[in-house]
Amino acid sequence: MTEIHCAALLFDNDGVLVDSTALIEAAIRDWAAWRQVDADEAVRLSHGRRFTELIPEVAPHLDAAAERIWILDREATTRPLLQPIPGARELTAALPADRWAIVTSAHTPTATDRLHHAGITLPRHLVGGEQLSNGKPDPEGYLKAAALLGFDPADCVVVEDAPAGVGAALAAGMRCVGIGPQVAGLAGLVARLPDLTPITVTGESWGLRLVC
Repeated sequence: MTEIHCAALLFDNDGVLVDSTALIEAAIRDWAAWRQVDADEAVRLSHGRRFTELIPEVAPHLDAAAERIWILDREATTRPLLQPIPGARELTAALPADRWAIVTSAHTPTATDRLHHAGITLPRHLVGGEQLSNGKPDPEGYLKAAALLGFDPADCVVVEDAPAGVGAALAAGMRCVGIGPQVAGLAGLVARLPDLTPITVTGESWGLRLVC
């Protein structure tokens, strides 16, 4: 059992709160087949990253902004694939509104749509990919979320499922809880969990007490 004290929790969205893996991978594979791009490589590189950063890496000859719109339109046809990560609804519902935020590589409308379809209440602060100059593993998003909440980065704990996100959290000077198989071998995590069900949270006047 691990006990963690912090001022606030910062969550990635996809793979941490919303299980959108099947939806995103299906859309990327359809796009890759259409554009004759290596689908396995595109999927491998996509985790925790913005499409506008992924596309130049796997298809630098294409217009990333236009290709992103195609992928998002494809995703819209498979929304029933969206599910909450186990424990996500319960954990976020237990958090005080001024003690948590989401930092995601997806643009804000996409992220809020996914949260809505997964039945998760929106946070007071959501930092979407369009608000950032640099995506993960750059720490910009997590530093922005800490500033919006009014807390020192060192007093925040991040929950992430992708190596790029873990890198962003650690670069921001924050502690990080890893969720799922992608982070199994990563160093620097304060805890590794299969999903959010093992986490219980108690709100106190000084912050949050997590047990996992």
